[in-house]
Amino acid sequence: MHNLIAGVDEVGRGPLVGDVVTAAVVLDPAKPIKGLTDSKKLSEKKRNALSEEIKAKALYWSIGRASPEEIDKLNILHATMLAMTRAVDALGVTPNFVRVDGNRLPAWNYPS
Repeated sequence: MHNLIAGVDEVGRGPLVGDVVTAAVVLDPAKPIKGLTDSKKLSEKKRNALSEEIKAKALYWSIGRASPEEIDKLNILHATMLAMTRAVDALGVTPNFVRVDGNRLPAWNYPS
């Protein structure tokens, strides 16, 4: 098996209510996905299309969440780190390396 590199990003830190949600994805280098960029630069239609293509072509993908109660207890930053950890842990495989979109990393045992 090749080197498994997971990418992790969050969504939902801006809204005032609801979960903070993160996604972890291990893409297949043999199945490139054209048009991947910052989701804020994409239309909703393009984001939805890419979401389906990512789920279809990814080797592994998962979602992690932190609840509003966890956000209140931990603060938004630490709740986001918790959701990222949950997403990577839920991949069903241990990645060799994890790339995080951002400048803060969860306290985990994955090389990043």
